[in-house]
Amino acid sequence: MQAEIDEAIKKIASHKGVVGTIVVNSDGIPIRTSLDNTTTVHYASLIHQLTSKARSCIRDIDPADDLTFLRIRSKKHEILVAPDKEFFLIVVQNPSS
Repeated sequence: MQAEIDEAIKKIASHKGVVGTIVVNSDGIPIRTSLDNTTTVHYASLIHQLTSKARSCIRDIDPADDLTFLRIRSKKHEILVAPDKEFFLIVVQNPSS
């Protein structure tokens, strides 16, 4: 299972424009990253808060629904978040690439 996870992360990281990937547990603690420590902690903390609020908003609209994917784009980066119950995956990429 661990080898499959590593292979999936390598495959994502090999795509053009990907700056880094972060796997965060349900408490917002990074468990695997390809970025430096300061950047990882910064992204993990902020994206965990945003994902929690987005999930709460979706459930307020429809309690039977849930957040499945979150995409945020700015001038510098595009952040893709795939949340799950136990962890979530954050991919940071350069949108101009």
